Amino acid sequence: MNIGIFGYGRMGKEIEKIAIERGHSITAKVNSNQPKESFDLSETDVIIEFSIPEFAEENIRYALDNDLPIVVGTTGWYDSLAELSDFCKDRNGALLHATNFSIGVNLFFALNKKLAALMNPFSDYEASLEEIHHTQKLDAPSGTGISLAEQVIEGLDRYDKWENVKKTETSNSSALSIESLRLPDVPGTHTVTYTSEIDTLEIKHTAHNRKGFALGSVLAAEWIADKKGIFTMSDVLNF
Repeated sequence: MNIGIFGYGRMGKEIEKIAIERGHSITAKVNSNQPKESFDLSETDVIIEFSIPEFAEENIRYALDNDLPIVVGTTGWYDSLAELSDFCKDRNGALLHATNFSIGVNLFFALNKKLAALMNPFSDYEASLEEIHHTQKLDAPSGTGISLAEQVIEGLDRYDKWENVKKTETSNSSALSIESLRLPDVPGTHTVTYTSEIDTLEIKHTAHNRKGFALGSVLAAEWIADKKGIFTMSDVLNF
């Protein structure tokens, strides 16, 4: 399979390494010095997009306009998701988006959703989230943190929104706290905590490196190559 990488930074290089290990070829390595228009994409089968939020929407439209399936790992653009989903349908294209492509994180999503449903009757427990990323992470909270928070809100009747503040700084008791920390050289840690006067229950996912995110995106690219529609990692993993 021939893969174009839109966003050839540290993650793009990791994607390239894993794609080649799995027998694929790289047809484009797009970055600020080499724009996508400078590459011949006629032999490309799929695009993997890991750029920055400001470029994500343009890259998605470009891929769909050129009849190229696209896998999007960039976060921070989801305000445009509905519009881009309609654009994808109009073009009869293929768009696969995820706030996190790590298989472990997607298992964590499933666990988080189940735990929130179990905790709903026990109102003595106060929920909160913490997400830690490297200092180059531009969006806060992370897309993964938002996905986890939305699952908690869906499962717990006592929350109706999230706020990107410490637990002690939320505006009211119905606001779920997401605390964002940015530290040097940290691939990513997400923690969901339930605290009562009696005890604390906590689930955590810690990434050791970027390999899990890169591998998941390549698996997603392999999966979507011959499909049409709008998908997430839940479809890839058959959750």
